[in-house]
Amino acid sequence: MIRAFALLLLAVTLLAGADPVRAQETDPFASFLRGFSGGSSPVRRQTVNFSGQYAPGTIYINTAERRLYLVLANGLALQYGIGVGRDGFRWSGTHRITAKKEWPSWTPPAQMLRRRPDLPRHMVGGVDNPLGARAMYLGSTLYRIHGSNEPETIGQAVSSGCFRMTNDDVTDLYSRVSVGTPVIVKN
Repeated sequence: MIRAFALLLLAVTLLAGADPVRAQETDPFASFLRGFSGGSSPVRRQTVNFSGQYAPGTIYINTAERRLYLVLANGLALQYGIGVGRDGFRWSGTHRITAKKEWPSWTPPAQMLRRRPDLPRHMVGGVDNPLGARAMYLGSTLYRIHGSNEPETIGQAVSSGCFRMTNDDVTDLYSRVSVGTPVIVKN
Protein backbone atom coordinates (compact mmCIF):
# COMPACT_ATOMS: atom_id res chain seq x y z
CA MET A 1 0.00 0.00 0.00
CA ILE A 2 2.78 2.44 0.94
CA ARG A 3 4.68 1.60 -2.25
CA ALA A 4 1.55 2.25 -4.34
CA PHE A 5 1.04 5.58 -2.59
CA ALA A 6 4.69 6.52 -3.18
CA LEU A 7 4.36 5.70 -6.89
CA LEU A 8 1.17 7.75 -7.10
CA LEU A 9 2.90 10.68 -5.39
CA LEU A 10 5.83 10.41 -7.82
CA ALA A 11 3.45 10.38 -10.82
CA VAL A 12 1.61 13.46 -9.54
CA THR A 13 4.93 15.24 -8.99
CA LEU A 14 6.07 14.46 -12.55
CA LEU A 15 2.76 15.53 -14.05
CA ALA A 16 2.83 18.75 -12.05
CA GLY A 17 5.85 19.91 -14.00
CA ALA A 18 8.86 18.57 -12.16
CA ASP A 19 11.78 18.36 -14.56
CA PRO A 20 12.48 14.63 -15.12
CA VAL A 21 16.06 15.37 -16.21
CA ARG A 22 16.99 16.85 -12.85
CA ALA A 23 17.79 14.70 -9.84
CA GLN A 24 14.70 13.26 -8.17
CA GLU A 25 14.37 11.86 -4.68
CA THR A 26 14.40 8.08 -4.76
CA ASP A 27 11.75 7.84 -2.02
CA PRO A 28 8.95 10.35 -2.67
CA PHE A 29 6.93 9.09 0.29
CA ALA A 30 9.81 9.96 2.64
CA SER A 31 9.95 13.41 1.06
CA PHE A 32 6.21 13.85 1.61
CA LEU A 33 6.50 12.90 5.28
CA ARG A 34 9.57 15.08 5.77
CA GLY A 35 7.46 18.14 5.02
CA PHE A 36 5.80 17.66 8.40
CA SER A 37 8.96 17.46 10.49
CA GLY A 38 11.21 20.23 11.72
CA GLY A 39 14.92 20.55 11.15
CA SER A 40 17.81 22.95 11.21
CA SER A 41 18.18 23.18 7.43
CA PRO A 42 15.62 24.52 4.99
CA VAL A 43 16.98 21.96 2.48
CA ARG A 44 17.02 18.33 3.58
CA ARG A 45 19.86 15.91 2.80
CA GLN A 46 18.57 13.07 0.64
CA THR A 47 19.60 10.28 -1.70
CA VAL A 48 18.63 11.09 -5.29
CA ASN A 49 19.00 9.65 -8.77
CA PHE A 50 22.02 11.21 -10.47
CA SER A 51 22.85 10.92 -14.15
CA GLY A 52 26.18 12.78 -14.25
CA GLN A 53 29.19 10.94 -15.62
CA TYR A 54 31.35 11.30 -12.50
CA ALA A 55 33.06 8.57 -10.51
CA PRO A 56 31.63 7.59 -7.14
CA GLY A 57 33.22 9.71 -4.43
CA THR A 58 33.27 12.87 -6.58
CA ILE A 59 31.69 16.03 -5.22
CA TYR A 60 29.62 17.88 -7.83
CA ILE A 61 28.34 21.37 -6.95
CA ASN A 62 25.63 23.07 -8.99
CA THR A 63 25.52 26.70 -7.85
CA ALA A 64 22.34 27.49 -9.81
CA GLU A 65 20.50 24.70 -7.95
CA ARG A 66 22.29 25.57 -4.71
CA ARG A 67 22.97 21.88 -4.23
CA LEU A 68 26.04 19.76 -3.58
CA TYR A 69 26.04 16.12 -4.71
CA LEU A 70 28.32 13.39 -3.40
CA VAL A 71 28.25 10.87 -6.23
CA LEU A 72 27.48 7.31 -5.15
CA ALA A 73 27.45 4.08 -7.19
CA ASN A 74 24.58 2.89 -9.38
CA GLY A 75 23.33 6.27 -10.57
CA LEU A 76 22.72 7.71 -7.10
CA ALA A 77 24.06 10.67 -5.13
CA LEU A 78 23.66 12.22 -1.73
CA GLN A 79 22.20 15.68 -2.26
CA TYR A 80 22.84 18.48 0.24
CA GLY A 81 21.51 22.03 0.32
CA ILE A 82 24.22 24.69 0.25
CA GLY A 83 24.67 28.43 0.43
CA VAL A 84 26.64 29.82 -2.51
CA GLY A 85 28.47 32.98 -3.50
CA ARG A 86 26.37 36.08 -4.00
CA ASP A 87 26.40 37.92 -7.34
CA GLY A 88 29.96 38.59 -8.40
CA PHE A 89 31.36 35.84 -6.15
CA ARG A 90 30.16 32.66 -7.87
CA TRP A 91 32.75 30.64 -9.76
CA SER A 92 33.21 27.33 -11.53
CA GLY A 93 36.07 24.93 -11.99
CA THR A 94 37.62 21.68 -10.86
CA HIS A 95 39.70 21.26 -7.72
CA ARG A 96 40.51 18.63 -5.13
CA ILE A 97 40.11 18.71 -1.39
CA THR A 98 43.59 19.59 -0.15
CA ALA A 99 42.90 19.78 3.60
CA LYS A 100 40.19 18.93 6.12
CA LYS A 101 39.79 20.62 9.50
CA GLU A 102 37.47 20.14 12.45
CA TRP A 103 36.29 23.36 14.14
CA PRO A 104 38.69 25.39 11.98
CA SER A 105 39.94 28.83 12.90
CA TRP A 106 39.16 31.64 10.47
CA THR A 107 41.29 34.49 9.23
CA PRO A 108 39.38 36.67 6.74
CA PRO A 109 41.41 37.28 3.56
CA ALA A 110 42.64 40.80 2.83
CA GLN A 111 40.04 41.29 0.06
CA MET A 112 37.24 40.53 2.51
CA LEU A 113 38.68 42.85 5.15
CA ARG A 114 38.77 45.69 2.59
CA ARG A 115 35.04 45.16 1.95
CA ARG A 116 34.21 44.56 5.61
CA PRO A 117 36.69 46.31 7.92
CA ASP A 118 34.39 45.51 10.86
CA LEU A 119 35.31 41.81 10.72
CA PRO A 120 37.69 40.32 13.27
CA ARG A 121 41.23 39.71 12.07
CA HIS A 122 41.15 36.13 13.39
CA MET A 123 38.67 33.80 15.11
CA VAL A 124 39.49 30.54 16.83
CA GLY A 125 37.31 27.56 15.95
CA GLY A 126 34.06 27.09 17.81
CA VAL A 127 30.31 27.51 17.61
CA ASP A 128 30.53 31.26 16.90
CA ASN A 129 33.06 30.83 14.08
CA PRO A 130 31.53 31.35 10.60
CA LEU A 131 33.30 28.24 9.24
CA GLY A 132 31.23 26.04 11.52
CA ALA A 133 32.02 22.51 12.62
CA ARG A 134 34.11 21.33 9.64
CA ALA A 135 35.89 22.75 6.60
CA MET A 136 37.25 21.14 3.44
CA TYR A 137 39.75 23.33 1.58
CA LEU A 138 39.60 23.45 -2.23
CA GLY A 139 42.93 23.36 -4.03
CA SER A 140 45.12 26.43 -3.51
CA THR A 141 42.07 28.73 -3.60
CA LEU A 142 40.64 30.76 -0.73
CA TYR A 143 37.43 28.73 -1.03
CA ARG A 144 36.09 26.01 1.22
CA ILE A 145 33.11 23.77 1.73
CA HIS A 146 32.31 24.54 5.35
CA GLY A 147 29.69 24.50 8.05
CA SER A 148 27.69 27.50 9.15
CA ASN A 149 26.27 28.86 12.36
CA GLU A 150 23.52 30.44 10.21
CA PRO A 151 21.49 27.50 8.84
CA GLU A 152 18.88 29.92 7.46
CA THR A 153 21.41 30.93 4.76
CA ILE A 154 21.35 27.45 3.21
CA GLY A 155 19.75 27.73 -0.23
CA GLN A 156 20.75 31.40 -0.45
CA ALA A 157 23.44 33.30 -2.37
CA VAL A 158 25.18 35.17 0.43
CA SER A 159 28.83 34.06 0.68
CA SER A 160 32.05 35.42 -0.76
CA GLY A 161 32.52 32.27 -2.85
CA CYS A 162 32.65 29.48 -0.27
CA PHE A 163 29.98 26.80 -0.04
CA ARG A 164 28.05 26.78 3.23
CA MET A 165 26.30 23.76 4.69
CA THR A 166 24.54 23.13 7.97
CA ASN A 167 26.90 21.82 10.62
CA ASP A 168 25.06 18.47 10.56
CA ASP A 169 25.45 18.17 6.79
CA VAL A 170 29.07 19.28 6.65
CA THR A 171 29.94 16.82 9.41
CA ASP A 172 28.24 14.05 7.43
CA LEU A 173 30.03 14.99 4.17
CA TYR A 174 33.36 15.38 6.01
CA SER A 175 33.09 11.80 7.28
CA ARG A 176 32.51 10.47 3.75
CA VAL A 177 35.33 12.17 1.81
CA SER A 178 39.08 12.38 2.07
CA VAL A 179 41.91 14.66 1.02
CA GLY A 180 42.25 14.24 -2.76
CA THR A 181 38.50 14.00 -3.43
CA PRO A 182 37.69 15.74 -6.74
CA VAL A 183 35.30 18.71 -6.54
CA ILE A 184 33.58 19.93 -9.70
CA VAL A 185 31.79 23.28 -9.50
CA LYS A 186 29.27 24.25 -12.18
CA ASN A 187 28.10 27.87 -12.14
